[in-house]
Amino acid sequence: MSLYVHVFICPHVFICLQICMSLHVHVLLSPVLEEICLQMRTMKIPPPSILHVDHRAVSCRGRPLSAASVGSVVIQDRLNDLVKLFKGRTERQKDRLVDPDESEEESPSACEEKKDEAPPAEKEEEEEEPVFQFELLGHPVKFYAPTNLPPLRSWLRSILEYRFPSSIDPFTDLIYVLWLFLVVAAWNWNVWLIPVRWAFPYQTPENIHLWLLADYTCDLIYVLDILVFQPRLQFVRGGDIVCDKKDMRENYMSTERFKMDVISLFPMEIFYYFTGVNSLLRFPRLLKYSAFFEFNDRIEAVMKKAYIYRVIRTSTYLLYSLHINACLFYWGSDYEGLGSTKWVYNGKGFAYIRCYYFAVKTLITIGGLPDPTTVFEICFQLINYFVGVFAFSIMIGQMRDVVGAATAGENYYRACMDSTVKYMNSYKIPKEVQNRIKTWYDYTWKSQGMLDEQELLVQLPAKMRLDIAVDVNYAIVSKVALFQGCDRQMVFDMLTRLKSVVYLPGDFVCKKGEIGREMYIIKQGEVQVVGGPDLQTVFVTIRAGSVFGEISLLAGGGGNRRTANVKAHGFANLFILDKKDLAEILVHYPESQKLLRKKAVNMFISASKSDILIWSSVGTDLFLEPPVAIGRTAGRVSISSSSMDQQG
Repeated sequence: MSLYVHVFICPHVFICLQICMSLHVHVLLSPVLEEICLQMRTMKIPPPSILHVDHRAVSCRGRPLSAASVGSVVIQDRLNDLVKLFKGRTERQKDRLVDPDESEEESPSACEEKKDEAPPAEKEEEEEEPVFQFELLGHPVKFYAPTNLPPLRSWLRSILEYRFPSSIDPFTDLIYVLWLFLVVAAWNWNVWLIPVRWAFPYQTPENIHLWLLADYTCDLIYVLDILVFQPRLQFVRGGDIVCDKKDMRENYMSTERFKMDVISLFPMEIFYYFTGVNSLLRFPRLLKYSAFFEFNDRIEAVMKKAYIYRVIRTSTYLLYSLHINACLFYWGSDYEGLGSTKWVYNGKGFAYIRCYYFAVKTLITIGGLPDPTTVFEICFQLINYFVGVFAFSIMIGQMRDVVGAATAGENYYRACMDSTVKYMNSYKIPKEVQNRIKTWYDYTWKSQGMLDEQELLVQLPAKMRLDIAVDVNYAIVSKVALFQGCDRQMVFDMLTRLKSVVYLPGDFVCKKGEIGREMYIIKQGEVQVVGGPDLQTVFVTIRAGSVFGEISLLAGGGGNRRTANVKAHGFANLFILDKKDLAEILVHYPESQKLLRKKAVNMFISASKSDILIWSSVGTDLFLEPPVAIGRTAGRVSISSSSMDQQG
């Protein structure tokens, strides 16, 4: 027990134990140390710095002892009491090992031990892997992480669990795009601020440390891009995506970009020793321009409206050319002498703004500038005029191309509509028909953003057309009862043959007596089956997701005539499947062809059991069409909750 005494006489160890007890740190100690902490907490031993001085805290010479000596005396007394308790506990443990059935109630500290016992849930937690452990006086000491902490938020947990990838897809990885933004920001710092620091007196000995801090921070970003990100970029070789670390590193080192990146970090700052801190010595940093153009490509691929970014980028080019001209004008004014002539900058006001104003008037050739007097001023102004004409014309041309590409679809729509209107006027088409055609153009453009979807999809490979068709239309077609049970791939092939058609309110989708060559699937809107003498009697309304005309599509011969009139209730967007297209698809799927024929036979049989029946879209109410409208010889029509069958 003398070992324990010598250890806990140390004030530092004592203070650490006091802190642990006051903070209730979740620490699993050996039985001996647990008893020490328990007794110290029970007896409330104060730290050495605030221990009181008793009659033994005086030396033999009558002088008061030091704080460390006083603490040692008090702790020695407390530890003597603890030693007696340890001995008693040791004897009880020995008796318990000899006689396991002996009751623990005889032990005076049994209640306290029971209180210290953890419930089963806590015992399970104690079996977890300790965060930190060591041995103290031959007894193991284990530290566990607190288990009662509140749960982390999802975004914080994702940040903590994030691991840097071994390979990066430069086209789809958003983290890489964000990193490119940081690299481009560092590159723009050099592109915009190097001319300003060289021309204007904004870099002074008082703030030079701030400029250097920003410079070296940008250099650090350059270094991280070369060492961490660029060697991890995936690339394509022979059609295969290469993700091997060595191959990716060697591929980056063999590119022209690697050479420019290394040259951009050439330490020209060593010449600061001879010239002072001159920002022009940092011009190699501008050679990392490839990151800027790559960032432009990634942003245009990510944004939904890329033309907005193109307009901003083109405007930035113009602003940067004015920025360079403003810096050169101040440098020329300083070379000639500030305020020496009427043409140069007079040194008053905010220097950059006044010089930028001169650059705008010069490059855009607004005029109203004072005439140059010296040869240097005349040459400078002539160069400004020539550069301004070319730069401004290039910017206007780029802006025209950007805006033209952004509005190409709308211009095509306007051109088509104007041509149609011109054609109708030349043939004196009635105004009512012209208005309906104009309404169709407007609604189709606003709802789809294009006049014909096939013109857009025809440029894509067959596999990509199928992917788009599945994402857009499969949810609707899969609910059609006619195609349930058919081969899934057959349904996919059918999706690429569907044609989208918009019908205006009151337009007839099909009329009685027409030859049925198509089947219709309602994508959006509603259609109505009408009859009667004036075709104003509505028998049933068919809503989105329903199909009609499938018997005409499946019946042989191809001469089935429509036996009902179907018109659009409002704006209706329908999918049309041609009989020829379906026949070409079913050749490759004989099982699905047999299933569809069986369903067609069942439809014929159900239709022949009664007179002309029209089922409502709910499938429960029956409507018998008046014989005056369509007689028995006219044919039969059947409309269910998901389909309307027609046979001539």
